[in-house]
Amino acid sequence: MTLSGLSIALCYWRASGLRLMLPGFILLLGFSFQPEAGADSFSTLPRGIKDHATESLVHETGELTLRDAVNLALLRNPELAAFAKEMRALEGVTLQAGLLKNPELTANVENPGNIQKLSGDINSPGSVAQEVVQQLTTIRIGQLIELGGKRAARVNAALIGEELAARDYESRRVEIMARVANLFTDVLSGQERLKLAEETKQLAQNVVDTVVKRVQAGKVPPIEETRAKVSLSTARIEFEQAQRDLVSARKRLALMWDSTAPQFEKALGALEVSIAPPDFQTLQERVLENPMALRAMKSIEHRKALLEVEQTRRIPNLTLNAGAVHHAQLGGTTAVASVMIPLPLFDRNQGNLKEAYQRVDKAVDEQAAMEIRLRTELAQSYEAMSAVWNEINILRDEILPGAKSAFNVMRRGYELGKFGLLELLDAQRVLFQNQVLYVRALANYQRLVNDIERLIAAPIDSVKPRHEINLRQPERR
Repeated sequence: MTLSGLSIALCYWRASGLRLMLPGFILLLGFSFQPEAGADSFSTLPRGIKDHATESLVHETGELTLRDAVNLALLRNPELAAFAKEMRALEGVTLQAGLLKNPELTANVENPGNIQKLSGDINSPGSVAQEVVQQLTTIRIGQLIELGGKRAARVNAALIGEELAARDYESRRVEIMARVANLFTDVLSGQERLKLAEETKQLAQNVVDTVVKRVQAGKVPPIEETRAKVSLSTARIEFEQAQRDLVSARKRLALMWDSTAPQFEKALGALEVSIAPPDFQTLQERVLENPMALRAMKSIEHRKALLEVEQTRRIPNLTLNAGAVHHAQLGGTTAVASVMIPLPLFDRNQGNLKEAYQRVDKAVDEQAAMEIRLRTELAQSYEAMSAVWNEINILRDEILPGAKSAFNVMRRGYELGKFGLLELLDAQRVLFQNQVLYVRALANYQRLVNDIERLIAAPIDSVKPRHEINLRQPERR
């Protein structure tokens, strides 16, 4: 239809009584109206997701605790910010799913230009022939009415999709918290490692001073002074390596809240073990509360909702049309109405239904696989945790006291001339190595604690321990 034809049609519509039919058609549209679902969900974020702009400011300067590090990561980590944007986008999907279809306006002009009025006998052959080719202007308004609960099913699926995304957010949130805890442990371990290296360097310097005095007194050959200084140089290398490792750990931690350079002075915390391995059976029950496990169960619900959407599409929709036809030569207006419904003879949405059923079965299998995966990870972490726990106890109760006692005896004996320098340096090396092993074991244990807390999505001290906790700490030199 041309623009001129549409202009002619609108002119005739305004001049005719067609506009009087619009109130009645508005009632027809009201028949198809349903309460809009989920329209007000756009104003707020889902439960558990906070707007980053409204959070209180957390400073990273000064001394940094684990709580401060976690809060900084949750506030500034770009991954979580992206998840918040995704949640708002899905709210728009829910809003769109609940909207009604727009009505359609159709204007049609037949035999344009033949608008002269009939004269004389309207039953004459000439008048009848002229009437057949007269201009007819038709204006219709149509409304698609969805049957079978299609809109409600779409809204329900979209709402469950929001809940599914919220589970994804919680999973990533727990994962980031565990990563921050591990990196914070690396910083604490680096600080302890640097402290040990500094003490060992000072200890090596004391040995050099003792050897120099004995060389000057003529009690030992000068070669022992060289050996002692070589040991001191090795201790200095260890100290510098510990410094570099600590700088690297601090940078990795600061990157979790998108900071290019760490602003905090030191990390506050203790590596000493205060939590014994809890009961494994209780942990197995708690692992099902992991956001990934809950997400897998919610995925089944989402797939079932999508299956319901496909089931509603088997029912054809109804299209109602109402309008009027204006006869240019007769000068009259005739009301017209029509109903259109597709006949489901060939396409009954069979393919989409089959796909939806298979997606539900797949989600069930994925949920079972997720439970097995979480239980496997828990078993591995728990066994490693128990092994490291035993290692810590042996190092703390047996090895470190013995190594310290042996070094003190060797140092005193060397001063008295009862032991040689090689025995003293060997005792010093053994003491330092076991101190490093102890710090490493403490850090490994804390990482395993963090991993189990990630799997159960809760603090590990909320689970009953399987035996009493040994809080005795190793004796400092």
